[in-house]
Amino acid sequence: MAVKIRLTRLGDKKAPFYRVIVADSRAPRDGKFIDIIGTYNPLTDPAEIKIDAEKANKWIKNGAQPTETAKQLLVKSGIISK
Repeated sequence: MAVKIRLTRLGDKKAPFYRVIVADSRAPRDGKFIDIIGTYNPLTDPAEIKIDAEKANKWIKNGAQPTETAKQLLVKSGIISK
């Protein structure tokens, strides 16, 4: 089972809000997930990123691969290096 760290979309039309989740790579974007590790709100200035570093590191050590967008958020929040 390939596990990914990725975003799932919440919020209203034209007002996105995202959760940073850990999910099976075969699951749909807004479908079943394993764990919620944080949130991302791109509408605030600057964008608000809240990620639980302990959970994120645990999942990365267990083999979860972040998507490109999730990786950028993890780098910005200082959890992983480029």
